[in-house]
Amino acid sequence: MGYSKKKWPILSVHSRPNRWKNLLTTVLLVFIAIGPIVKAQDSRPNIIFILADDLGWGDLRAYGNTDDIKTPNLNRLAREGMRFTQFYVNAPLCSPSRVAFMTGRFPAELGIHSGEGMPNRPLDPNVPTVPDVLKRAGYVTAHFGKFHLTPSGCSGCPRPEEYGLDKYSGATKKDPYYWAKSTEFIVDEVIPFIEANRNKPFYINVWTYLPHSPLNPTEEQLSQYKYLEPSPKLPYKSARQIYYASVTAIDTAIGRLLKKLNEFGLENNTIVLFSSDNGPPSILGEISAGHSGVGSTGPFRGEKSYLTEGGICTPFIVRWPGHVPAGRVDNTSVISAVDLLPTLAKIIGIDSLNDPDLDGEDVSGIIFGTPRIRIKPLLWEKRYLQSPPNLVIRDGNWKFLINSNGSHELYDIPNDPSELQNETLKQSLLVEQLKQKLLDWKATLPK
Repeated sequence: MGYSKKKWPILSVHSRPNRWKNLLTTVLLVFIAIGPIVKAQDSRPNIIFILADDLGWGDLRAYGNTDDIKTPNLNRLAREGMRFTQFYVNAPLCSPSRVAFMTGRFPAELGIHSGEGMPNRPLDPNVPTVPDVLKRAGYVTAHFGKFHLTPSGCSGCPRPEEYGLDKYSGATKKDPYYWAKSTEFIVDEVIPFIEANRNKPFYINVWTYLPHSPLNPTEEQLSQYKYLEPSPKLPYKSARQIYYASVTAIDTAIGRLLKKLNEFGLENNTIVLFSSDNGPPSILGEISAGHSGVGSTGPFRGEKSYLTEGGICTPFIVRWPGHVPAGRVDNTSVISAVDLLPTLAKIIGIDSLNDPDLDGEDVSGIIFGTPRIRIKPLLWEKRYLQSPPNLVIRDGNWKFLINSNGSHELYDIPNDPSELQNETLKQSLLVEQLKQKLLDWKATLPK
């Protein structure tokens, strides 16, 4: 495969404003006069991006879950940060969704879709990624856990380090309960990395393997949900017991990570982001594969592999003490995975990324507490899988869908999040406008 696109330059980087700037300037002038200057510590925020695998929008109490699923640390993260209810990933499956998070580009534009090998082609390492941009701005970068930007076992594919990572680890261990303990093993590697780089700004992907199937929680993990066993006489565990124990295992490991941040004195200068790569799978398709099909999509229709809300609307929580309003819920702003790159770039002081192909937009103002209307539409194309729809646009309040059989659907999402009232007959002019936008975009995509 030939790679042609070159990584675009960062135009300029500036330091975050500091109210003590005048005083520091005076102090530095004094040091200049009397001797060597001691370099000031970089005050830009650290960034930790935690991404769960197949976790549903409705699996967390912070998103309305009323079942007894134990996630005290994620609940705390939501209380201490802001959570968004209209956050979209840009694909309903692992690989293309992760590509969007890392590149700020719709994955269809990069030729990354679902398919054999997941993905069916690797991400071009010449396309700028979040780690690459932050590394060139002076950050130390790392990735721990699931990767999936290249096909598994691909010979000759780009190495993870080619995407701007100073350190990469899948955090694999030989253990009969490896999958069940995988988030614990990931955090085991994250903590030493933070400790070694605590005096410089760092960016870390913490991408879990759970609660993707097959799930095999340990007896200790299952014991918290023993009351969910169907009967003492039955030799198997219930699907809910297995799934809940796996989600709680993620939460427990995250709690240990947050505790270490506090112990290292880094909590107040670290942005923690949490999301999921797509919605949970169907119980019919996944229950025999390991009980991961009992995740909740909340009020939404559809699930993983679908471009309906249940497949692409996921939790999104941001915590940065003193900067992001604590305990706030944003029900109005429409933000997306492709916004991660331009937003983080702005926050750390990059004035411009100089990339005309970037699909995301800077939503730092929204994250800091000022909701606004989205500027750019969100677009999806899904190939290979037969589950409709195949083309989708979210523009303003409206979501327009084109199915493989040519039929159309139109929903006013804020007023109809379950996508039950098809408005195509009432909004014929709008249908034609959104259809044309979608088809014009599709015509630009790689064949």
